[in-house]
Amino acid sequence: MSKTILRVGSRGSQLAKAMVREFLTPLRGHHPDHVFKQRTIMTSGDKDRVSSLQALGKSLTSIFATQVEEALLRGEIDIAVHSLKDLPTAPTPGTLLAITPAREDPRDALTGTPWKDLPHGARVATSSTRRVAQLKNLRPDITTVPIRGNVPPRLRKAREMGLQGCLLASSGLRRLGMGDEIGTDLDPDLYPPSPAQGVLGIQIRETDTHLIDLLKPLHDPAAHAEANAERALLAELHGGCSVPIGALARVSGDHLSLDAQVTSVDGTRTVRAQTTGPVTEASEIGKRLAHILLDQGAEELLSEVRTPPAH
Repeated sequence: MSKTILRVGSRGSQLAKAMVREFLTPLRGHHPDHVFKQRTIMTSGDKDRVSSLQALGKSLTSIFATQVEEALLRGEIDIAVHSLKDLPTAPTPGTLLAITPAREDPRDALTGTPWKDLPHGARVATSSTRRVAQLKNLRPDITTVPIRGNVPPRLRKAREMGLQGCLLASSGLRRLGMGDEIGTDLDPDLYPPSPAQGVLGIQIRETDTHLIDLLKPLHDPAAHAEANAERALLAELHGGCSVPIGALARVSGDHLSLDAQVTSVDGTRTVRAQTTGPVTEASEIGKRLAHILLDQGAEELLSEVRTPPAH
């Protein structure tokens, strides 16, 4: 009797491949009667390593996901594995998120020099608007240097340029087995991460709902609730990866707490708020906190990012 074959696709980066391995290893254990074949798709975000994230297009959140989604919809793959923070908060028509696996460390990490040892005027690599804004807020003396690309060459380039460190997702470094590169995991109470950071987005075609039962053994309800709260907040604020919104939800028993911060691009102003509620109301908690932030003036800070500068 022949085994069922399922094709699992992702971006072609080392990190994306590591995420697929993280996803497939337990899945193969649950389903020895299936064959899971790994496929890689090159995305526009991978092809262009020169342009800033803001210059790559209007749908900034999806520059690393669009081609993978298209391959899924064309039937070239059956399951797509994304970093959930790369996916737009509104689902692409014809697709759905099947499950949410357990979350990796959601924090941002500073490689190289430990945070407490960063000298005055240090130079730190990052291309993220949020990371730049939050860093300027905490340490206005620091200069940020834009470096894009996959994690290993980014770290190598930062060292070649004599930079004191690089700001990256802790989850990415750990998934690549590069946790020893971390100088400091940044305290999310001071430096809240990107919404859904550390969470995998497992996407299928909306017509393939039978795959949900197959994938269900890997579903983590706490990670699902945290991601829903953070992404609901992001959606309500109409944010993407170019907007300086940091958020982190934490599940404790039947309750979920959500903390979020909007930072001005120059780092001089912040709006911060926190709320809690039943874990069953994760999305509503995210929406509620978004409106609390808006009431405190978040829209003014966000509009600075959305409105292109006059020439």
